[in-house]
Order: sequence, then C-alpha cells, then structure tokens
Amino acid sequence: MSSKTFQGPPQPEEETPLLRDGNTPRTKTPLPITQIVILLLLQLCEPITSHSIKPYINQLVSELPVVDGDEKKVGYYAGLIVSLYFAAEAVTILQWSRLSDKVGRKPVLLFGLLGTIISSILFGLSRSFSALVFSRCLNGILNGNSGVMKSMMAELTDETNMAQGFSLITITWAVGGTIGPFIGGVLSRPQDRWPNLFSHPFWGEYPYFLPCLATAAYVLLSFSLAAIFLKETVNSDLVMKPNTEANSNLPPVGEGEILDGPVKDTEKPVPLRALLTRPVVVTVANYCMIALLDMATGALIPLVWSTSVEFGGLSMSPASIGLWIAVYGFINCVIQFVAFPRLVGRFGPQRVFIASIILFFPVYILFPSENLVLRHSSRGLNLAAGLLITLQILAMSFSDMGFSAIFMYISSAAPNKRSLGAMNGVAQMMVSIQRAVGPAAATSLFAFSLENNILGGNFAYVVLLCLVWVGLAVAVQLPRSLWEHDRFMKKGRSDLMRTDSES
Repeated sequence: MSSKTFQGPPQPEEETPLLRDGNTPRTKTPLPITQIVILLLLQLCEPITSHSIKPYINQLVSELPVVDGDEKKVGYYAGLIVSLYFAAEAVTILQWSRLSDKVGRKPVLLFGLLGTIISSILFGLSRSFSALVFSRCLNGILNGNSGVMKSMMAELTDETNMAQGFSLITITWAVGGTIGPFIGGVLSRPQDRWPNLFSHPFWGEYPYFLPCLATAAYVLLSFSLAAIFLKETVNSDLVMKPNTEANSNLPPVGEGEILDGPVKDTEKPVPLRALLTRPVVVTVANYCMIALLDMATGALIPLVWSTSVEFGGLSMSPASIGLWIAVYGFINCVIQFVAFPRLVGRFGPQRVFIASIILFFPVYILFPSENLVLRHSSRGLNLAAGLLITLQILAMSFSDMGFSAIFMYISSAAPNKRSLGAMNGVAQMMVSIQRAVGPAAATSLFAFSLENNILGGNFAYVVLLCLVWVGLAVAVQLPRSLWEHDRFMKKGRSDLMRTDSES
C-alpha cells in the first residue's frame, strides 16, 4: 500500500477554521472524483450488508427454535439481532477512528472490510439464534468504518463542496437501501424459487446463505479496489514524526496533488477530553436523536410490513418488502441528489435538519393508518394502502436529509483537521449506542403493545411521536449556519499568546 497522501482540495493552514465564515464568498472547488467514487463504493458495503437481511430476518427468526412458533415473539429476537451489532460497534468504533488519526484511514478501512466479509459468511451459515448473534457482533467489533469514511470525506472536501460531498454519503446509503433489500428478497430461499438450479441439499439447510454470499462478494471486490487505488488522506509517518522546518520549504499543494512532505507539528490530534466542547455535545446529541428515530423506523418497516394484518401489520411477503424498500432507496437517491444541496444552500443546515425531524411525525402516524385500511379491505394490499406506503416512503426520504446536514455540523465542530477521526469516532460511538437501543426498543414496544392490546396495539407509535418532540427540542440548539468552533479556539489561542507576550 502506498504511503503517499492524497490532499484533495488545497488544505488550509493550522490556524484556519475547518469551515470559513459564511460571509466570505469562494469559488466552488471541484470534487476529486476518483477518490470520492472509491470512497462511496466502500461506503456502499455497510448499507448493502445491513439492509440485505431486512426482507428475510423476521422469517429467519420465526424458523428458529427460540421463538417456538409464536409470531408475537419474532419482534423481540429480530430487534435484538440488529441491536447487538450496534452495541458491539459502540465498544470499538472510537478506538478504530482514533487509530485512523495515527496510522491512517486506509489500513483501518481495509481491516473493517475483511471483518464484514467474514461475518457475512458466518451469518449465512448460522442456524441458531446464538450463531446469528455471534456473527453480527463480530461484524460490529471488527468494523469501524463509518466514522473513518466520514473523516475521509471531510478531508477530501472543503466548505465550498462539503454539502455536495456529504449528500453523496446519504445517497450511497439510499443506493444500498435499494440494492440490499433486492439482494435479500430475491436471493433468499433460492431452492424454493429455482429448485432445478439450487437442488443440492445445502441450499435447503442454509436457505439464507446465497444473499450473504452475494454481499460478501461485493465487499471483497470493494476491498480489492481500495487496496489498489485508494490513496491515504492522513500520512501516519508524518503525523507521528512531524518536521516543521522541512514543512516550511514545501511548495503549495494544488487540487489532486500528492504531498510526501511533513505536516506542521502544531497540527496534532487533540486529547479526547478536549473534544467535549459545546459544539461537539450539541451536534452529537442531535446525531443521536435522528439516528434513534431513523433506526426505530428501519426496524419497524420489515416487522410491521411482514406481520399479519390481524396483529397490526400488512401481511407482506419478503419479496414484496424487498421491492418496497428498494423503491424507497431509489426515491431517497433522487431526493438527496436533487434536493439537499439546493435546500441547504437556500435555507441553511439548521432548518433542513429541523424539517427532517418534523417529517418523522407522518412516518409513525402512517403505520397504523396502513393497517386500518387493510383491515377494511378484502383484497389484501389495495390502492389506498399503496398510496399511504408511498407517502411514508417520501417522508422517510426527505427526513434522511437530516443526516447530510448533521455530518456537516460534525466536521465543523472538530477542533482541527487531525482530530476528525476522533470527532467522528465519538459521534459514531454515541450513535451506535442509540442504534443498539432503537431497533430493540421499537420492535419490543410493538410486540408489547400487541400482546397487551394497549391503545389497540398502537402504544409504540405514541411513544415514538413523543420522541420526535424531544428531537425537535434538541434540534433548535444547533446554530443557523455551521459551527465556527475552530475560529473560536484560534481567537482563544491568539488572546493567550498576546497575554503571554505582554507579561
């Protein structure tokens, strides 16, 4: 692997804020297309892997002895499988992100991809609840790529193209939300679909191995591309062995140029405790809230849609669930690509983020509405239910713009460029905890509401609507524009230097 460092756009000096004052106009910097494309291909691995299990996870759990044929228990165990992945990720993701500040992003990314390949194969070969839990936890422990990839995106962009760059991350998740469910829905139980082609007893014993194999194959391809073509954005040798004198003799770096020289000694990762500033705390709190609401929605979608109508669901098959989730992914891609950069440019990131939180109200209200329509239908999924599902998908797609907005806040809250990994690591660690709670809490609330018939089985949605109000209270704490955190630190350093010289 090459030790050369890809600089992307011209890098600011250490005393320059990560994001400039919004009053300073600047020509938009072109994105470094090749490196961005490779990074997005790597980013695609996680949503494909995680979303591919959604169409069949509830059916898989229902076939396990732990459920004992009780459909009402499926939600507990399916949510637990999803949540334990994020609980395991929360234990290690900060360490992976901080390590990437020291040794570079690329080796950490490659190791995480290997962990994803191994865990995907093991998941497909699992035929017990404990084996499923082990494979998902292994993936969470070995894969710390979420924070590292966001750090790389921040290093490959500047304030003129950051909105476009981070919207591409959200688009990538939407693409993964399209491809993943399609893979899981179409390739699960291949012996039932194509008995002549998959006649070997292996496919009857492991009916969900094929989608896992397909996702592992894509991750392996991405690993190969990254190993060959991805360029490092942090030079680990220079971070650990800075040479300020040599740095002063370096020529200016243009876009897309390679820099082998040292970096400034003053630009080092800050201690972990120094990250806990107000911008960081407020930003991470908002990231946690939108992640909690989003994960609750993501866990309820396959559960509610697969549950029978009499128990509050829509009675959809895995193939139908996969198709609808794929439609959601496609619509999400279009909205993120077309709408987000324009909306954030016109209204600012705070208003876009607040609107994203508000859109969770219709998302949750439409769940019982869809079931109510089907209860009065004798023909299964009808036009009215289809229209409600479409409205729900649109609300979910627009609400995902909040992630692109909060990624921008996270990058602007970092004290300096060398602390981006730690900053994203803290954010991803806290969000992983929320994501560990969200799916299990949402699916358990759904099951609890049904078993006890609280509010006609709709108690879970009332709780989630209350959480949306909490999310709004936290969202208004964000500034209208992005944080100028580093500029405030710069002012403090200047005041301190002036005081020292005067004394």
